[in-house]
Amino acid sequence: MFSDARLTNFIANTLALLAVFALLAGLVAWVAQRPYFAIKALEIEPAKADQFSYVSPATVQATIAGRIHGNFFSISLDDTRRVIESVPWVRHASVRRVWPNTLAVTIEEQQPLALWNENQMINTWGEAFTANQGELPDNVAMPQLNGPDNSERLVVQRYAEIARWFAPLNLHVREVTLSPRYAWEVQLSDGMRLSLGRDPAADAVDPHGRSGALPFAARIERFVQVWPKLSERLRGRKIRTADLRYPNGFAITLASVSEKSSAK
Repeated sequence: MFSDARLTNFIANTLALLAVFALLAGLVAWVAQRPYFAIKALEIEPAKADQFSYVSPATVQATIAGRIHGNFFSISLDDTRRVIESVPWVRHASVRRVWPNTLAVTIEEQQPLALWNENQMINTWGEAFTANQGELPDNVAMPQLNGPDNSERLVVQRYAEIARWFAPLNLHVREVTLSPRYAWEVQLSDGMRLSLGRDPAADAVDPHGRSGALPFAARIERFVQVWPKLSERLRGRKIRTADLRYPNGFAITLASVSEKSSAK
């Protein structure tokens, strides 16, 4: 009898405790749904600068409106982050709650390095992105980079290498193209076009390709080293094209005499 009484008391106490927990859970759920906890403010700040160069907080606000749901407790921070990262010029976003009804958003902007293919840009991390190119400052002249899908990082790497080689000659890279056959062509600021052929790094992208006669950098180095003497011999004549694919030298095509050199 004694054991039965203790068991009955235990069951009664357990049920009472569960009832209290259910009541508290219901109370918490009721409180959490009060308008006081509805998201009423969105604090947006740049991650690495004092102000945004391209991202518009108003655009971020408009993009979020109607696409995220929930209050301070129930809103999905991951879903909110993904929505914000769909805004043009936003590379990454982090979102956190600020008691009792605010979301704090930190945005890392895209840093455009060059134009990419027909209608995209490429950032300083070698990633392609889509945004309104008309929002770029008027005084910004970016090079044009072209290449097959998934070749962005390689093209950016080669662009940087070529730019370093020609900078001492006071020449800048205007365009770099990696063809579907993974051959390189370059246009410099004086209008000269270079044919560079293939290179081992491109073969890593295209496993069915074959490398050129010389490593990529060696072809450029050979041309750059000869450039001062070549320029002196040409006496101001402009080079229209230079084919660097030969194993023991290169071939150049001169522009017409009427064309003046415009290297900058």
